Amino acid sequence: MRERQAVVRELGKGYRGKTKKERGLIADELVRLTGYNRTYACRVLRDAACAGRQAPRTRTRQKTYGPEVLVPLRKIWATMDGIAGKRLAPFLPEMVTVMEREGELHLPPEVKEKLLRISAATIDRLLAADRRRLQIRGRSRTKPGTLLKHQIPIRTFASWDEGRPGFLEVDLVSHDGGHPVGDWIHTLSATDVASGWTETRACKNKAQVHVFAALLQIRRSLPFPLIGIDSDNGSEFINNQLLRYCEREEITFTRSRPYRKNDACFVEQKNWHVVRRTVGYVRYDSEEELALLNELYGHLRLMTNFFSPQMKLKEKTRDGARVTKRYEQAKTPYQRLLDAAVILKEDEERLAALYLSLNPVELQRKIGRIQSRLRTLAIEKLDTMRKEVIATEDLEYFPAEATIPELEYILT
Repeated sequence: MRERQAVVRELGKGYRGKTKKERGLIADELVRLTGYNRTYACRVLRDAACAGRQAPRTRTRQKTYGPEVLVPLRKIWATMDGIAGKRLAPFLPEMVTVMEREGELHLPPEVKEKLLRISAATIDRLLAADRRRLQIRGRSRTKPGTLLKHQIPIRTFASWDEGRPGFLEVDLVSHDGGHPVGDWIHTLSATDVASGWTETRACKNKAQVHVFAALLQIRRSLPFPLIGIDSDNGSEFINNQLLRYCEREEITFTRSRPYRKNDACFVEQKNWHVVRRTVGYVRYDSEEELALLNELYGHLRLMTNFFSPQMKLKEKTRDGARVTKRYEQAKTPYQRLLDAAVILKEDEERLAALYLSLNPVELQRKIGRIQSRLRTLAIEKLDTMRKEVIATEDLEYFPAEATIPELEYILT
């Protein structure tokens, strides 16, 4: 052992400062003399070469983005529901303009300059500690519908014009709290494939009469004509009422393949990002909760469609086992609608007026207050039920602790 250590020290003296080829020859020599594994030989040579050297000096350069930038950045990030840096960075100038207009931000010129040039990677690095708290789990309660499947075609990519707004993917989100007994509230979620425009409505249960009524409300609130609907195979969608309606209104009605969630990937993504992150996984089954959920969704649709930029896949290439994906710059559904130039002039003016009237920070405050009320009702329900039906630990997945209310001090 002592002889090996002596050989390492001797060879290590000439290891540092050599070219890559020369270091390789030294490592080979050490392997020949000692029998070391070559990777281990390289490591002990590096250690020997650095022995006795002074510790590197600590970095003395000042941080570019200090607390003066982090404070307004966290407020903007919290207002936009904690989105990723790649989605936030392109929309940051627009958000700064809106929040300054509404009196929610007051930035010195030098801080504003830094905030507008900050990169997506730096945003993620500065907000990493806050982002770790945003993790919740999921459940699925979809039951297949057995009627009329032969009359409703399976959707294929050739049957839809996915570049044109008006084709919606629809799905139900269950709020049974892990206890599927009796009636409980469901959320009908609808997402436009082209623009990402998303609408949500709470239904008393998943009976087709309530789901159909919610779908009609969603259609009336859309800023573009409804051209197509794609659903899963649940009986709340696969029924005569919806089929006849689509035939009468000349709306394309298709369904996804059974047990293939990726067929409805656009709305499945929104089920988590829009619904679950906002209302969580606790049980909702009362009339008060139904009214609160629909009130919340009224504010949430404005935040999602006007102030939540989204990235769309531009191209995907495969080289052997490696898949490379490239995305378009993040834009809000409202911006994508304007780019598509398919909505009527009066509708465009109406949307522009609505956009200028919105204060995103105030919208998040309203959402936070409704979340707090829903959480209070959930706690009261748990206290009443004691340890029966729902476990108390389910509350840790309620996002009121993990998203905006947790950062409420930022928005005040």
